[in-house]
Formats: sequence, C-alpha cells, structure tokens
Amino acid sequence: MSMNNWIEEIIEAGEGYHIEFKESLDKSFIEEVCAFANSSGGKVILGVSDKGIIKGINTDNNFRSRIQDSLRQLQPNLNVGIEIKDNLIIVDVPDGNDKPYACSRGFFIRNGANSQKLTRNEIIEFFQKEGRVHFDELKNDKAVFESDFDEKAFENFLNLAGITHSIDRMSLMRNLDCITDDGKFTNAGVLFFARDIDFLLNHAIVVCVLYKGTEKVNILDKKDFKGNIVENINNAILFVKRHTNVQYKIEKLQREEIPDIPDVALREAIINAICHRDYFDKSGNVLIEVFDDRVEISNPGGLPSGLKPSDFGRKSVARNPLIASLLNRINYIEKVGTGINRIKQAVAENERSSVEFSFDSGFSVIFRRLKAISEIELSEGSEKSSEKSSEKSSEKILHFISENKYISAQELATLLGISSRAVEKQIANLKDKGLLKRIGPDKGGYWEVNLENRELNS
Repeated sequence: MSMNNWIEEIIEAGEGYHIEFKESLDKSFIEEVCAFANSSGGKVILGVSDKGIIKGINTDNNFRSRIQDSLRQLQPNLNVGIEIKDNLIIVDVPDGNDKPYACSRGFFIRNGANSQKLTRNEIIEFFQKEGRVHFDELKNDKAVFESDFDEKAFENFLNLAGITHSIDRMSLMRNLDCITDDGKFTNAGVLFFARDIDFLLNHAIVVCVLYKGTEKVNILDKKDFKGNIVENINNAILFVKRHTNVQYKIEKLQREEIPDIPDVALREAIINAICHRDYFDKSGNVLIEVFDDRVEISNPGGLPSGLKPSDFGRKSVARNPLIASLLNRINYIEKVGTGINRIKQAVAENERSSVEFSFDSGFSVIFRRLKAISEIELSEGSEKSSEKSSEKSSEKILHFISENKYISAQELATLLGISSRAVEKQIANLKDKGLLKRIGPDKGGYWEVNLENRELNS
C-alpha cells in the first residue's frame, strides 16, 4: 500500500492531543471535530482503529457527502478540510477563530488525548478565564534546537511510548507538537526533550525538602530537580520513598513491602502536580515536602477555570493538554481526569495514611501518615528509652562507616533495620557533635569519622 510517509508516521506515533483515529463514521465523529475546533485544531483519520491498525474506509463521493452532512452540524460553521490518502480519509480541523463551537450533541473540548463534553456555562467560563493560549503549545524563543535537544531523553520517550526508532525524528517531533513548523522548540518540547530546563524555563524545576519533625524549621535534605519532565517525576517519587517509612510484612518466606503512602497514590499526586501546574505563574515551583507525620505536594495554579470545587475528582479540564497528552502516550497518566479517584481509592485500601486536597492559592495534596502520628504521641512518653536505643544506633553507624567510608544512608538503614529517615537523623546528630564529616558530594563522596571528639561529647 503506497501511503504517504507522513501519514504512516502519524499513525505510528499514535493518538494524541491533535490526532484521533476512527474506524468508521459514527455519532462521536462530530464530537471529535467539535473538540478540535474548540481546542487547537487537529486531524481525525477515518479508517484506522484505536490501536493504530489501518482498516481502510469507503472513499466514494456518496460517503464523502455523508461526512460533509455531519460537519454541517457544527455551529458556527467552520471550514474543515477533507483529504483522501489511499483508503483513508483525513479530516483536518483548524483551530477555530469563533469559539466556542457546538454540535448537536453539545460542547466538546480536547483533554489530553480524549474529547470531553462541557455544559455551555462551563465552556463560556473556560474561554473567559483561560483564554485560548496554552503554555505548552507556545514557541520557546530561548531554546536552540540543535544545541538544546537531548537525544537520550528522546530515545527514552520512544521506548516508553512503544514508538519505533526508525521514524524521522523531526517529523515525529512535529507530530508530537514539540517543535513548530519552523523547527523551534515549543515549551512542551523543552520540558520533555531539552538538556537544561533550568536555563530555558527556570520555574519548571521540582523542589523536594525533608524536614526534621513536623514543622518547617530544620531542613535535613533538599533537592532541586532540574531535568526533563520524566526525570523530575521519577526523582521526586524516589525522594519521597527514600524518606518515608516502609513496613515489611513477611508471609510464606516472601517479604512484602507496605509503604505508608501507597505507590499508586504518591505517583499520581506527583505527576498531577507537574502535569497540571500553571506554568504561566513564574513565581512558584512544584514543591514536595516530607515531614515526620505527613507529605505535602503542592503546585502553582488552583483548579483550572471551568471547574467548580463540586466537580473536583469527577471532571477534568487539562490546563496543559499537550503535556497531558505526552504523559498519556508513555502511560504516566491513564485517561485524564481519573487520577484523583485513584489516589483516594489507593489510600482507602492501604489504611496507613489519609489524604486531603486543597485548592486555594495553588493546589495541594496532603498525605497524613496515621502510624507516624500515633508514634509521635507515643514517643513523647518514651523519650528516655529511645535516647538509649538511638545512642546504640549511632555507635553502630560510626562502626559501619569506619569499616566502609563509602557506605550510603540507605545501606546503613538496611544493616541497622531502621528507616532511612532515622539514619538521616542520626547522621545529622553525629555531624552536629563533630563526630562525622561528609567529604565531597552525596554521589562519589565519602565519610570521615572523628573519634577524638567522642571524649569531649561523653
């Protein structure tokens, strides 16, 4: 089948924010057209299954006039292109100038890789407040594609999305809306495929902080993640997991880990914050804070307009539809709008934490660790005994470090059978007393034990 290369490449790249496949001309066809007209335009390819399998479709005049009839439902009228390529029909919907558009089935907008129905009032409110400008689609003037493009990030994305590496890179980047027609990065392209995000979009970093106790007073660890969006998500998840408790349940010789905050919920909350933050607000970053009794994940930008608090968790309007669509391709998010319920469900099943959401100035998810709260109350009564055991632990830490100066906090935690957080506390304490010193960075550095100070401290 001699199909133009670009069509094959679009099909290979799969459905997304600007691409929809349809096997036949069904009732939902006009909804997709309406959604593209209200969003940023797009193509409906008739004759291809959801999974990207080319089935072909009738291309005679009679069938084409059926498509035209269907398109006449659109109010106000819009000039939509129809093109035939072999046995497929490509319906090319422009970004409409006269929004909002409606069809006989209502008002639709594009949300990630899906179309979604809104009420008329919601859609008017949506266009009034959000305007039509999406941060992720704008051209980034600072970025120079040749020097800023990160080959490794791109390869990793292709692997995660299951897209073959043989597609022409530039046409795929254009299909993904990561570069403009004149070969410049869009902001989404920068977030996913640029080397130095910090220089190009310095408010897009993710800040993670570990505090001692339950107040924002003493910082034990702080990391600013400045990589691409996928790296930042992975690093932020690891940061929280490293600093929160995991209980071990041993059944039939299998050791099962039960985290305080279920992995699904933690992952969803972090991805949600990075995907749906307001990137026009340059005053804040995604902030992840770990305390003894809770983890708070917050991002700039409350509920997107068109969403009332009562709709929260039931409806979704993507503030950054292109970012959502790209994360959807690599299965970092499922259908847009289902994340909040997945968080609630996972927390309810796990029973080791509770979750609450707040959206005043920005948006926050707060996981409270139920076990940690009761432990804090208990520990106030048993501080004396814990002081003794902590002395023992610190002796052991010094012992292990003097045997292996490159040992990591995580390895110490495993050897001692205590949490990484407890090890971090002990290390901070030993540093305060001058018994322990870190030489060089976290990675590649080593410990130095100073036993001469022990006499002074005893």
